[in-house]
Amino acid sequence: MNHIALVTGAAQGLGYTLCARLLEAGYKVVVTDRSLEAATAAAEQLDGTGESTVAIKLDVTCKADFAAALAQVLEQWGALHVLVNNAAITMTTPVMQISPEEFDAVVGLNLRSVFVGCQVIGAYMAGAGYGRIINMASLAGQNGGTATGAHYAASKGGIITLTKIFAKEFAVQGVTVNAIAPGPIDSPAVRAAVPVERMASLIGNIPVRRLGDAGFLGDLVVQLARPEAYFTTGATWDVNGGLFMR
Repeated sequence: MNHIALVTGAAQGLGYTLCARLLEAGYKVVVTDRSLEAATAAAEQLDGTGESTVAIKLDVTCKADFAAALAQVLEQWGALHVLVNNAAITMTTPVMQISPEEFDAVVGLNLRSVFVGCQVIGAYMAGAGYGRIINMASLAGQNGGTATGAHYAASKGGIITLTKIFAKEFAVQGVTVNAIAPGPIDSPAVRAAVPVERMASLIGNIPVRRLGDAGFLGDLVVQLARPEAYFTTGATWDVNGGLFMR
């Protein structure tokens, strides 16, 4: 596999795991983060040779940054086949206490990033006649959120809607757009957001009685990124241990 994937918010946490899984599957990976230092450190950890990774500074709320990142990838590797919109921030402020500024910051990072990423990278892929876009949504965007803030849940619900819109826009041009909606994953972000005294209760409410595995999310990204995945688009893939069934 000589395909190239760009992952946003890739310097740590879930984004780092997604990069690792893509590398294992044979992809070259563009590791992006708003901190170039963090992206560079992650890229070096992922691939000590430097042959299969490149680090790029990317403010995902900025359309010009996406265009610049795309130009850099095309200059270095000549193509881009996969975009994983992963960058996000989780806030748990009660709905009546969310300020307009905090609301805009969360929605801007979580949802605007997907919008401008799909616009810029999706347009390139449509022109090339091939592409795979995978947007990281959340169970919170499906059920309104129980442990997350209203702004986070709203942004993730918006990602699911944008996924359908861009899937229709690009389908005839060989570009698929899908979303993954994880429930509680065993990750530093979830461990930090959920107090220790509430963790047992959280797990007890999950039908499978376990937190999800970040590595499996990476495996699912790899499957959706494959050329053979051309017949799934506009879909939201649920990975929630049975918390949301349909």
